[in-house]
Amino acid sequence: MSTSDDPQQAENVKRWKAQLVALREQIIADGDIAIEPARRDAAQIAGDDDEAPLLEMSQVIASKRNRDRTTTLGLVLKALRRLEESPDEFGACKECGDPIGKRLERFPYVELCVECQAEIDGDPDSRKRPRRHLRDYR
Repeated sequence: MSTSDDPQQAENVKRWKAQLVALREQIIADGDIAIEPARRDAAQIAGDDDEAPLLEMSQVIASKRNRDRTTTLGLVLKALRRLEESPDEFGACKECGDPIGKRLERFPYVELCVECQAEIDGDPDSRKRPRRHLRDYR
């Protein structure tokens, strides 16, 4: 059944496309977060000892946010391509084929349902197992 045969799927495709385009435009309009240089004065050899860690932390935070935004933009562009190429399959998990569901409403660029994503990410409870001995780091 194609989107032309299913009015609900056609409506979903329009909504998802609008969400993805709006998200793409927002990311592009916001631009990158400026990263302050480590030294403001070229002649300055050492700055304020208290200011250096704060400045470094700000640089790390800004850099991570820029990387995350770039990653999200890439996912959005990939989702828009998938939506254009195969609108009938958009909204279905690429692993199991089940509907992605509400997760797609929050993150319109995801490709996996919650169960398949959890399988890929691993069981979070397995990381919380108590150690048998102090030197057991597994």
